[in-house]
Amino acid sequence: MSWLLILLIGLPAAAGAALALAGAKADRFAAVLSVVVSALVLGTASAAAALRPSLAAPFLAGSEFGLSVDALSGMLLPAVAGVAFLVLLYAAASGIGTPARFHGLMLIFIASVLVTVTATTLSTLLFAWEIMGAASYTLIGFHWKESRRVSSGLTAFVATRTADLGLYLAAGAAMASGAKSGDAMPLAGLDSLPGPWRDIAAAGILGAALGKAAQLPFSFWLSRAMDGPSAVSALLHSAAMVAMGGYLLLRVQPLLAATGWAADAAAWAGAATAVILGFIAIGQQDLKQLLAASTAAQLGFVVMAAGVGDTAGGVAHLMAHAATKSALFLAAGAWLAALGTKKLADLRGAGRRWPLLGGAFTVAVFSLAGIPPLALWATKDNILTAAREHSFPLYIAGLAGAVLAAAYAAKAVALIWRSVLPGTASAYDAEETGSRKVTPWQMVPIGVLAVGAAVSGLLVLGVTGDAVRGVLGSRAESSLLELAASGLLAVAVLVVVWVRCGNLPPLPGALAWLHMERAAHIVLVRPVLAAASSLARFDDVVLSRGVERAAEKVLQGAGGLNRADGALDHGTDAAAAATSRLAGRSAISDHTIDGAVDSLARSARRAGAAARRPQTG
Repeated sequence: MSWLLILLIGLPAAAGAALALAGAKADRFAAVLSVVVSALVLGTASAAAALRPSLAAPFLAGSEFGLSVDALSGMLLPAVAGVAFLVLLYAAASGIGTPARFHGLMLIFIASVLVTVTATTLSTLLFAWEIMGAASYTLIGFHWKESRRVSSGLTAFVATRTADLGLYLAAGAAMASGAKSGDAMPLAGLDSLPGPWRDIAAAGILGAALGKAAQLPFSFWLSRAMDGPSAVSALLHSAAMVAMGGYLLLRVQPLLAATGWAADAAAWAGAATAVILGFIAIGQQDLKQLLAASTAAQLGFVVMAAGVGDTAGGVAHLMAHAATKSALFLAAGAWLAALGTKKLADLRGAGRRWPLLGGAFTVAVFSLAGIPPLALWATKDNILTAAREHSFPLYIAGLAGAVLAAAYAAKAVALIWRSVLPGTASAYDAEETGSRKVTPWQMVPIGVLAVGAAVSGLLVLGVTGDAVRGVLGSRAESSLLELAASGLLAVAVLVVVWVRCGNLPPLPGALAWLHMERAAHIVLVRPVLAAASSLARFDDVVLSRGVERAAEKVLQGAGGLNRADGALDHGTDAAAAATSRLAGRSAISDHTIDGAVDSLARSARRAGAAARRPQTG
């Protein structure tokens, strides 16, 4: 049944490449084709999750291209494909400019994510990881004529690429250890590497995963990524690229456990991100920035689950978060299109103006806050139970992250339902002057995702939860008392924030994300540029002088050739005369020469036009 995997990966990859290459010629039908292809991918992913196909093919020396659907990937595949379908449906209804390029890049990105989910070897994972990063760069900077958006895409790309070097370190450790076989560098066998190589592989994968999941200290790139279209944010930062960092740690959880230190590092990195990014989310004044910070904070729970060995809780939280956060990002995009703003102060009363959209947004926000019986309430509590069994201080840190989640979610929902304050400019002035409205076709995917945010928490409750835990081998199970206490705590925080009308005191520096990007420039970027500048000066001064001295010696050695100048001059004159006579008798006309020059110029122009296209992303 390997044909299922070929179809699952090949269909979006081929359709995406065709649309991206066709460009404006395919704009008329790009959106429809994208939705149809994503629907087929959803059906194929569901079939693959049930039938569990696998595929292996020669790839690199000592390595193979391996794909397989197992218990873990089988649960996540339909979730990724489902969110992708709904996001592309929303994008088709929103009418994004240059649709062929947009939908083509989105389909290529989806194909790379599907390969990442099903990869069985490090070489396959690296292949998909690279394409996913490159596609995210082009999508974040999709509006390439605006320099800030391109700069944001570049910041996100460089930050994640820096962390991605860890995957190469892990692959090098696997190869250097000599632990190679027919399925070289299998992800499932990394925990059996010899001592020091195992630690190096764990460190590399941990760094790469933390970077992709926007965990500390890499979180700042997610803030810049919000300059991309809302549909891009809804996919990349809910079920796709950011989620893949957490998924990778769940995939290699045996490796983390085998080292001991890597599991603890992952658990505490996730807990620290949940707390610190929670404070940052509270201080945001822009809805997409609040959602971005909350994404990193919620992925902190997934990373913590990988550290404490709660694979089932981690994957359930990942799936519930995908539905919740994609619904929130799409709702933010709908308001941005209708009102021309994503500022929280300007969104006061937006829920009243569009009650269906406000209702869907509220359901998703309540899930984010951990309100019973919605999705993230149950999944988050499952992880906290596992954390308590692992370390009580870790549990306290996770509980603090959960309280902060309720606070930043409550801030958003309080503002969208509050009436416009007296004496302030109405957020709807722009709407009254002819801005776009929220269409039913935009509401359909948002509503479906909101329903998913409401019910996907059942994965860790009741019979469904028992099945998930049995398949993935999770030990943690929250008691009814723990679930009730967690829900009451979230409700209490929500009430307090509602009474305060969403006004919360921000952490100093929260609006600038604690200046993490500036710190990265000081610690990493500036030293690298300074080193490059020093090497350039060394090249200009030292090496160029050496070349000049060598040239002088060559010229001095050529002095002996001066005696032959007379003979050479005579020979040169004779050759020139012969060439002149030959040219006089030649049948090549001026017209022919002009035509050749014109042809060369036309070829250069065509090559220039072709070269410009990749520069647009």
